[in-house]
Amino acid sequence: MEFVDTHCHLYEPPLADDVDAVLARAVESGVTRIVVPAYDLASWAKVRMLAERPGVHAAFGLHPWVAGEPLDPARLHDALRENGAVAVGEIGLDAKVEDPSLETQRRVLRLQLRVACELDLPVLLHCRSAFDELIVELREFAPELRGIIHAFAKEPMLAQRFLDLGMHLAFGGAVTRPGSKAGRSVEMVPETRLLLETDAPSIGLDEVPPEQVEPRHVREIAEAVAAIRGTTVDAIGRATTANARALLRI
Repeated sequence: MEFVDTHCHLYEPPLADDVDAVLARAVESGVTRIVVPAYDLASWAKVRMLAERPGVHAAFGLHPWVAGEPLDPARLHDALRENGAVAVGEIGLDAKVEDPSLETQRRVLRLQLRVACELDLPVLLHCRSAFDELIVELREFAPELRGIIHAFAKEPMLAQRFLDLGMHLAFGGAVTRPGSKAGRSVEMVPETRLLLETDAPSIGLDEVPPEQVEPRHVREIAEAVAAIRGTTVDAIGRATTANARALLRI
């Protein structure tokens, strides 16, 4: 059985403290591929080095929390092309933070969406409290733009709006919590648009705190998704791995 963790910050502690052990435990659990998205400009070099390891894939971009950093589109273009990146990310919008402003975030997001379309790469999208604004931006680049709404944990109605734009939805630790909105959404997402992730070490699972989460926990997330959808873990593994391979070309 094979799984893909489509979003994990391997360069962040405690994962970064012993990457070899983290990767070994992942493989033991069937997680054979891990996508590592950058966060800020300083993390690009860390991502580049991690992507030299078997099964680790790079994504470069600027997170909305650091949208004030000076991002040169040409530099992003070159980093993606020269390092075999599989996606542009982590990018998006976050209205929960006041600085940088949402307008600054939107400007930087548009820049990165444009680069993604130029290189025909999918995007890894972060969003908090700015879903309407994000949808407006994505519509400007549809239908060429491909991508993933990462750590999706909202209601089915919002899920459908992103599906209508051609997006994939990645589910993480939230789906393991009884009664979560993520559980209701994971029921209705078409099998061909379903993905798994951990966002380690940022999001916990039910009874597993964020700082203890690592790529191997994708298997537990798959088990939760299988239980909700009334299918087997094998079936979820096959479907989500096929989806990840096709979308990210890995």
